[in-house]
Amino acid sequence: MKFGVVVFPGSNCDHDAFYAIGNVLQKSVEFIWHQSENLANCDAIILPGGFAFGDYLRTGAIARFSPVMKPVGKFAKSGGMVLGICNGFQILLEAGLLPGAMMRNSGLRFICRHVHIRVEQNDTPFTNAAAKGQILKIPINHGEGNFTCDEATLTELEKNRQVIFRYTTPDGVGRSAAPQEKADAAGNPNGSMANIAGICNRERNVAGLMPHPERAVEEAIGSEDGLVIFRSMVEALVSTAKAIA
Repeated sequence: MKFGVVVFPGSNCDHDAFYAIGNVLQKSVEFIWHQSENLANCDAIILPGGFAFGDYLRTGAIARFSPVMKPVGKFAKSGGMVLGICNGFQILLEAGLLPGAMMRNSGLRFICRHVHIRVEQNDTPFTNAAAKGQILKIPINHGEGNFTCDEATLTELEKNRQVIFRYTTPDGVGRSAAPQEKADAAGNPNGSMANIAGICNRERNVAGLMPHPERAVEEAIGSEDGLVIFRSMVEALVSTAKAIA
């Protein structure tokens, strides 16, 4: 079992993801430079956040054309597990590996704080270690995390159970997208459509979320709830290996 963490120019959450996998979960993990066209035989790929490579054009629009994204796309379409976190989620959207787009936060301010998200589906490789409805405390760190899509796409996302995380209140009751000026009252920090914090593709092997689970892996830093996502990925890889054996 080996994870690959893609490194883009200016990345600062790549080391956090590497630490979460290698030091906390003690699984094999390797950095992959964005200009590489070789995924180093990794079993799962993480596109981390925390960079500004071409963000002056549109977040993820330049990074989407990095050479590494070609093999990542092939890997995903062949059933490989790919997780995009924050900027990584934005790249997956730009690359067409997930539907929708990101806009500026509704308040037009950069937000960096803990939020709460609810696990909406637990039948994916990214949520199988969680209970449906479980509330996770995980930090966000973004200026463009306002997920949007057309009504037809939203209908498909809901119909196919592709919304796997929603922003919510600490007690988990926040659901509907509130008026922009009252977004926080509904647990929605950025105005994201339908409180969407993370989605997966129809095949359920590619997922993206704006909160940073790699920054929530130890109680010493405020929460270890993010581990449920990485443990889910590990469990999914173990199950796949057993099925093949």
